[in-house]
Amino acid sequence: MTIFHSTARFIAAGLGSGWMPVAPGTSGSLAALVVAWFMVHAWGALSLWLGWFVLLPVACWSTYVVLSGEQESDPAWIVVDEWLGQWLTLLIAFVVLPVSPLVFALAFAGFRFFDILKPGPIKVIEHAGPAWWSIHADDILAGIFAGLALLAGNFMMSVISG
Repeated sequence: MTIFHSTARFIAAGLGSGWMPVAPGTSGSLAALVVAWFMVHAWGALSLWLGWFVLLPVACWSTYVVLSGEQESDPAWIVVDEWLGQWLTLLIAFVVLPVSPLVFALAFAGFRFFDILKPGPIKVIEHAGPAWWSIHADDILAGIFAGLALLAGNFMMSVISG
């Protein structure tokens, strides 16, 4: 295995978080949350936007590279897609919600909910296009759904509380 392929594998595995023996998707989401926490607290929420836009093409590249040597079209250890979805959930939430442990926890729960259940269009998009893209597309859409659910919940709480 070349350094090129090894690097792509490490990135696709969410910096190794996908190699956990149990629940690699959840492990990947938690790892993404920890990295996001440090980024936001060190450099502000804007750094997460920059990180997401850098990660998207890097994630697609790494997945494209590693899938050429895999039997499965979506191996469980590839969790960089969870990073994209989890970060997107946070980014949408931070439009109106404060950076806080509660928002991080709700973003994690919301993203995992939509990523695991894959309601409606999330399930459809999971198999749309080439594997190196569709692996990411469903998590991106799950991240959008989760982020919007957090915003809707915040809106409903503000209406209820007057």
